Amino acid sequence: MNVPFVSFKPLEKELDSQLRAAFDRVLENSWYIDGKEDKAFEDAFAIYCDTKYCVGCGNGLDALMLALKALDIHEGDEVIVPSNTFIATALAVTYVGATPVFVEPDIRTYNIDPAKIEEKITRKTKAIMPVHLYGLPCDMDPIMDIAKKHGLYVIEDCAQAHGATYKGKVIGSFGDAAGFSFYPGKNLGALGDAGATVTNNEELAKKVRALGSYGSDYKYHHIYKGNNSRLDELQAAFLAAKLPLMDKVNENRRAIANRYMAGITNPLITLPYVPEYAVPVWHLFSVRTEKRDELAQHLADKGIGTNKHYPIPMHLQDCYKDLNIPKGALPIAEEISATQLSLPMFYGMTEEQVDYVIDAVNSF
Repeated sequence: MNVPFVSFKPLEKELDSQLRAAFDRVLENSWYIDGKEDKAFEDAFAIYCDTKYCVGCGNGLDALMLALKALDIHEGDEVIVPSNTFIATALAVTYVGATPVFVEPDIRTYNIDPAKIEEKITRKTKAIMPVHLYGLPCDMDPIMDIAKKHGLYVIEDCAQAHGATYKGKVIGSFGDAAGFSFYPGKNLGALGDAGATVTNNEELAKKVRALGSYGSDYKYHHIYKGNNSRLDELQAAFLAAKLPLMDKVNENRRAIANRYMAGITNPLITLPYVPEYAVPVWHLFSVRTEKRDELAQHLADKGIGTNKHYPIPMHLQDCYKDLNIPKGALPIAEEISATQLSLPMFYGMTEEQVDYVIDAVNSF
């Protein structure tokens, strides 16, 4: 049996008529930027995130960068980010001229450890950017308390956690703003690149929108030195077609994760940890083992796809050599990078596929 790491086919098949209708609508209207499809999706996604405003943009990186820029974070400032995440989180900080300051994760959750944040705060610190990694919410209460104590902004990176909840409250609704990615592989994925910033602050939403449209509040009137990053009508229409199935998609992923958690018993494998405060959406099902590469090869030999998230931590990437953070300085991020492996996880996996993966992992 072959089990891909991810497949879009089950969901696309289920939504075939809605996706084709969305395409036909956009083509028929001949309106491709800043139209009614975009507004309809933004309104619906804001409601889904329990926020007042949603501003579509080109991708998840831009969603974070535009929020930082709108909060006037710039050169000379510092933003606290987790040491264990996809590089887009740090790049968003870099792109506004600020410096990312890495804080180690909790080894159990892989998310930023609130207990380690305050020691990294300086007079230059302007914000904290927690990442709800792999679809598991961060421990937001202490993060928000620290931010309030020190007068810092909070920008949530929700790129992998559409619909996840923390103590019953949906992520993306805690901070001053939050950035989402709709990259095709996300739980809510476009048929291309797309993203959005959500917030409860009207003025911030207006500024994000202007910054993503060349800094313009109306045509040919530019109040900021902005960017070109807008959610196009076609992707908005596709996302609007998918959004009503979001809860169903997430429940399906939870069912798969529950089967993995109950069925994988190999003592060489460390399974994910889910705190009581969190209801994750399992963008990834991430395990750890000291024999990561051997496990990946073992599964590949059985026709099972896997992925490593992320094999080189950010502070050891060539692009961040200028931060002068040596190997060994962030040992938890480095340990996760060397031991993490993601198993197949996608909407529509069959019971036979899940059982096959479980048996293969247990036979390692």
